[in-house]
Amino acid sequence: MTKREEKAAIRNERLALRDAMTAEARIEGSLAMVDHAGDRLDFTPGTVISGFWPIRSEADIRPLMAHLRTRGARLCLPVVLDRETIVFRELVPGAPVIKTGFGTTGPGPEAAVLDPEILLVPLSAFDRAGHRIGYGAGHYDRAIDRLKAKGGAPKLIGIAFDCQEVASVPAEPHDVALDAILTESGFRMFQQVS
Repeated sequence: MTKREEKAAIRNERLALRDAMTAEARIEGSLAMVDHAGDRLDFTPGTVISGFWPIRSEADIRPLMAHLRTRGARLCLPVVLDRETIVFRELVPGAPVIKTGFGTTGPGPEAAVLDPEILLVPLSAFDRAGHRIGYGAGHYDRAIDRLKAKGGAPKLIGIAFDCQEVASVPAEPHDVALDAILTESGFRMFQQVS
């Protein structure tokens, strides 16, 4: 089995477990994330943080994003432009959000495009070393590469439920590891080897 096939199998297994969670468990878990990271996430006012509008059975981090805004974060959401590219559009209070394609919701084309310094990243699976499996399209990997090419050093915080943790992710050279993971049971930082 190739690494790509292994990842696909793990992705399907862990997303099925997430899908099997009750709506109440997902809501309670999402709210617990605010308690675990809302005041613990280290940033200065004005820092650009990318969140996401939940799709399918993802954690709903809108309460966390609202709390980060009260601490001075400048928020944005990823918008899928095509099969290869996502951009991050500013989310300002009162501005409408629209369906932006590929099942996502975000600010419309009139919103400013920002370069986030912290990315709250949805994922399919993660391990104790900070490796992650996304949804298979590579959008975040390419977006992170673009941010780094512009001189950025974005911090990556995975957002998942505990049931999405696996013993080991079959990491590939192009994979970008997480700096931290936030689940309903806590906020964990990873030690990254340079």
